[in-house]
Amino acid sequence: MSTPPAVPADITGPAALDLAPPTSKRRVLAWGMWDWGTQPFNTVITTFVFSVYLTSSSFGSTNTTSTALAISTALAGLFVALLAPVLGQNSDRSGRTVHNLRRQTWLLAALSAALFVVKPEPGFLWLGLGLLAVGSVVSEIAGVNYNATIEQVANPRTVGRVSGFGWGMGYLGGIIVLLLIYFTFIQPEVGLFGVSDTDGLDIRASMIVCGVWTLLFTIPAFLVLKDRPREAAPRVGVAQSYRLVWRSIRGLWTVSRHTVYFLLASALFRDGLAGVFAFGAILAAGTFGLSAGDVIIFGAAANIVAGLATMAFGMLDDRIGPKRVIMISLGALVLLGIAIFVFHDGGKAVFWPLGLLMTVFVGPAQAASRSFLARLIPEGKSGEIFGLYATTGRVVSFLSPAAFGLFIALGAAVTGAENTQYWGILGIVLILAAGFAVMLPVKEHGEHTVS
Repeated sequence: MSTPPAVPADITGPAALDLAPPTSKRRVLAWGMWDWGTQPFNTVITTFVFSVYLTSSSFGSTNTTSTALAISTALAGLFVALLAPVLGQNSDRSGRTVHNLRRQTWLLAALSAALFVVKPEPGFLWLGLGLLAVGSVVSEIAGVNYNATIEQVANPRTVGRVSGFGWGMGYLGGIIVLLLIYFTFIQPEVGLFGVSDTDGLDIRASMIVCGVWTLLFTIPAFLVLKDRPREAAPRVGVAQSYRLVWRSIRGLWTVSRHTVYFLLASALFRDGLAGVFAFGAILAAGTFGLSAGDVIIFGAAANIVAGLATMAFGMLDDRIGPKRVIMISLGALVLLGIAIFVFHDGGKAVFWPLGLLMTVFVGPAQAASRSFLARLIPEGKSGEIFGLYATTGRVVSFLSPAAFGLFIALGAAVTGAENTQYWGILGIVLILAAGFAVMLPVKEHGEHTVS
């Protein structure tokens, strides 16, 4: 009979949140400012402005640019999958989580501003996609370290609302930066500093604003978050790092299989949630006829709705549990996505109400997923476990882009139409439905055996 693997002591130790100090509103606000400060990359660059700019006719046909974006997004996800757990583990071992987060945040700001060089010409498509992909990798790795710091500002009774507050701050910060660049650069014929839409200067100048925004508004977080002194751990190579990650996975499988099940389920539904935002604005412009200005106004409205809903659901998370919040959100998103596909011929009149309703449920699912896992992580393992969280998500991160592109091609084959971009909605719905199904048997966080 084979001997079961030994369970690492650091997998069975006390949960980090159980050892957390009482929640301080000032510290929570400062912590949430990191979400606020880094939101331009997600809202302006990835979702509502730069990705729409890259998939415009200036860079090629709609199907060509949309497919190229899907490919670059998938490749970026692969790099995140390979790097996240090892870098998270190294942050844990070195005790330099906040130090690493600060450097990654500065790099993200620089990459955001560097998008200024991408001119509206086909020859700049892959440069833009490359910078966007690298920025996505840096953003995800920084998010691993940021998630790990939640134990500095939350405890088991408040983690749901703290996580929801952080996500909500991000959405609300997204509103402000969207409106700022819209009314100063994009909407006026001649904007601030004489910027116009000639040579895409209005969009490109907005990228510099995004970089500066990130540098300035993340300062409060770095004033309150501190690296915790810990006994120095010996440095290990890349191969040994992966062996240690595998050891942790085996330990989790031994003592809390439902934690592993949750990581797998969340990988699916978080990829679907990412797909909603990654391709939502592209669909708004390419399928439903929204202008660049309309997309920004929709984005501002969507962020208001998403921010308030996420904060409200965060309080509900602490009352009914994160799993219920996740299941409610995913079920609603699947139904709304199908409705948008079925009634797409209705144009803007369909997209506005149904699209805004979808934003009600995306943020709560993301925030509840983070709070679900945060309740289970043993002390000293936050970086590694959140790294696994990122990795399991990114291992399947090709699914939403691939499903989106596949269904566009399927739609073209079935209908023979030139623009079948709206069929991509079904690809996103499929991933969300799969995540819902896999999440069903996962036990609520309080029923897991890790403590």
